[in-house]
Amino acid sequence: MFLMIGVTNGQKALPDHQTGVCPRCGQFTAYEVFMTYTQLLLFFIPCFKWHRQYFVRMRCCGAVYALDAEIGRRIARGEAAAIRPEDLDGPIGPAVEDHFRRAPRHRCRFCGYETDENFDYCPKCGRRFED
Repeated sequence: MFLMIGVTNGQKALPDHQTGVCPRCGQFTAYEVFMTYTQLLLFFIPCFKWHRQYFVRMRCCGAVYALDAEIGRRIARGEAAAIRPEDLDGPIGPAVEDHFRRAPRHRCRFCGYETDENFDYCPKCGRRFED
């Protein structure tokens, strides 16, 4: 019998659309809520997730804050949960901010394919993206 098991880390953007004032730069901005987790894969199918953590990235300056776990769980379930300044812890250091940094958007000038992934070559036609 052949059995494939793996453990991997994942990240998921949660569908939450809130705005507020950034604690770092003071600008009115949109909050982007993310959940990070560790998961068990069985034959490449996610079976179990644990070590869930929730973060908020500010769109204005890219600052990342840890979000209170209860508020994060409510947002992940689709409930309306307001993010208050006291629910944010941080800002988190530059290493974590780099992990959440948005990849540049690429558009292939040959076939028109668009992606947020940081590819050097277009996955559709195979030609090199030009910056």
